Amino acid sequence: MWKRRAVITSLCMTLVIGLVVAAVPTAHAAVGFSLYTPFSGISATPGETIDYAVEVLNDTDAIRTVEFKMQKLPDGWTSHLTSGGRDVQQLSIKPGDAQEISLEVQVPLEVEKDVYTFELIAQGSGVNSTLPLTVTVTEEGTSATELSVEQPNLQGDAASTFDYKVTLRNRTADEQNYALTADTPRGWSVTFKADGNDVTSVTVEPNSTKDVDVSVSPPENVKAGEYAIPIKAATSATSADAELEAVITGTHELDLSTPSERLNTDVTAGGSRTMELVVTNAGTAPVSDIELSAEAPTNWEISFNHEKINALEPGQSQTVKATIAAADEAIAGDYVVTMKAESPDASADADIRVSVKTSWLWGIVGILIIAGVLGGVYYLIRTYGRR
Repeated sequence: MWKRRAVITSLCMTLVIGLVVAAVPTAHAAVGFSLYTPFSGISATPGETIDYAVEVLNDTDAIRTVEFKMQKLPDGWTSHLTSGGRDVQQLSIKPGDAQEISLEVQVPLEVEKDVYTFELIAQGSGVNSTLPLTVTVTEEGTSATELSVEQPNLQGDAASTFDYKVTLRNRTADEQNYALTADTPRGWSVTFKADGNDVTSVTVEPNSTKDVDVSVSPPENVKAGEYAIPIKAATSATSADAELEAVITGTHELDLSTPSERLNTDVTAGGSRTMELVVTNAGTAPVSDIELSAEAPTNWEISFNHEKINALEPGQSQTVKATIAAADEAIAGDYVVTMKAESPDASADADIRVSVKTSWLWGIVGILIIAGVLGGVYYLIRTYGRR
């Protein structure tokens, strides 16, 4: 009987010990490493360079040396692996530590719109870790040249210079030297500027861009309307075209004269003379807020019956009366008075030659003085001549 109890007791003790051992967590030493990047699936365009920041984690309790390789990379795609600014093929990582590497993947220019999957493989000490990466190419790739304009349509008058910002993109795999040309209407001028210099050609690296400023100047006698200016960037292998548009709103021009077109008058010293001036819109666009003014000799006064003209349509004229008042002390002779008509858009002036004559009153006074002097002399002769 006691033997049976001993056996039962022994079995119970074994069961209890087994339960206790099962309840205690067992520590297992990690034997591998892993790769991590937050951007494992992204979108890209043809010719784009993708930069991945990848962490290599050593989950073991020993130093591990890891080697890297790319797997399933599509044809024409290239990759480049660096760490700390240096190219790397393998890394040594401390126990429980992590190292960061940079993976650069170049999408080719000529590529189909599709989803592409490839892998970064890390291997060492008989253990491999795989990081799957997915790239969605969002558009069909081409090997061509692109010429784009920030704002192709500009508006101004005939005196304006139209400045366009153009971007030339070389989407080929080779460096290209592009000749820049423009097909303009007769009398128009076009200049190209890159890097602050006037140019007729530019060099663009593969899959790179160059900013070009295009300045367009219309001829002086251009009529109002819309004008197309085609531009082209071309090499022997590739080319691109763009069209600029200049909208001419008309010319702003004023003319100032007299009804008879005579620009002279006369006035007596201290007196005044009123003359008519004709202000004409000689341009092809309306002119508004025209102000009348004058430049005259010192102490002269110039006044107008209308000092401001609200607006003149093309070809329209308005007559204004100007009163010229000469200074009292003005000496006989010719003087110049400059009449001006000015607006924010255009201006005109006219030089009026003014002949100043001595006042008839001073002539009478002079005659009387002379007569008085002669009378005095005659009196003296009569009075003292007999003695």
